Amino acid sequence: MTASRVPWRQSLYHFCPPLSSRSSARLISTTPLHGSKAVDPSHIQSDEPAPYREIDSRWLSTIKKRVAKCVTFGLQPHQSKQAGDVLQIIARDWRQLVAGSEGFLTGGDRRGLFCHNVVWGEMHIPGHVNNVAYVRYAETARVNWTRNFGTHIDPVHKQQWLELIGSTAIGLILKSIKVDYKFPMTSPDKITVYHKLSNPPPPISSAASTSYSAFHLDVLILSEARQRPAARCYEDIVTYDYRIGRKAGLPGFMLDQFRHTWELQERSKRHWSLRAQEIEDRVRELEMASWDREDAVEDMGSAGGR
Repeated sequence: MTASRVPWRQSLYHFCPPLSSRSSARLISTTPLHGSKAVDPSHIQSDEPAPYREIDSRWLSTIKKRVAKCVTFGLQPHQSKQAGDVLQIIARDWRQLVAGSEGFLTGGDRRGLFCHNVVWGEMHIPGHVNNVAYVRYAETARVNWTRNFGTHIDPVHKQQWLELIGSTAIGLILKSIKVDYKFPMTSPDKITVYHKLSNPPPPISSAASTSYSAFHLDVLILSEARQRPAARCYEDIVTYDYRIGRKAGLPGFMLDQFRHTWELQERSKRHWSLRAQEIEDRVRELEMASWDREDAVEDMGSAGGR
């Protein structure tokens, strides 16, 4: 039985913007897909600007379906191994591919919530998680994101970082929050939540660095069951000195940590976007070697001889 050749129409622009062939070849070829391990973005050195993409929330499921179609059609043993390598890597690194490629830092010393249980009591009558619960998820994750600076990243100033979530010194106040719901999440499920700086902090030489009293955070709430974003939030934060009763700029050491965090976000965005592009390329190679070639004939197994 001969399978009809179907033109490949899926555009990579839905996942990752076009990259220069020079930068793609250099970075992809030095990080082979087979046998590769998750990489700490702090170890990635590059001065190239990070590519930006709006994530396709169904990218993971689409990749899995494309690989499954190749396997069902029929692959040679070495191609089956390549397909297995792709599935193994996205199973291990799916959070980095989804969140890291947008600049979210996914390490244990940065994430706000990890595999947090979504309980039955958080649902309401329509049968999905109450909208208010997402605000609480973001709030809890933001507190943990702040604590992480003092606990893991800058323990020398641990006390000052912990004071940010209180009301005794300089603290953080949520001015506003916007929530964009992606699908009606239900219990049982687990969520992982990441925060990132929306904009780069002012440089040291800038006058704005002495009065940095407001910033914005992007929030990604991932469903572990669906392996895709359940919601996105946008938080407007102001820094307030409770001792004098007015807005106050962040101390210099905190601003330095924010600058470093921004650099890591850009490295993460660049690295994981290229890793995702590499997976796209490998899957496309499998398609062109199986069902999407001119002489494609589906492997019907024992039924093909009847």
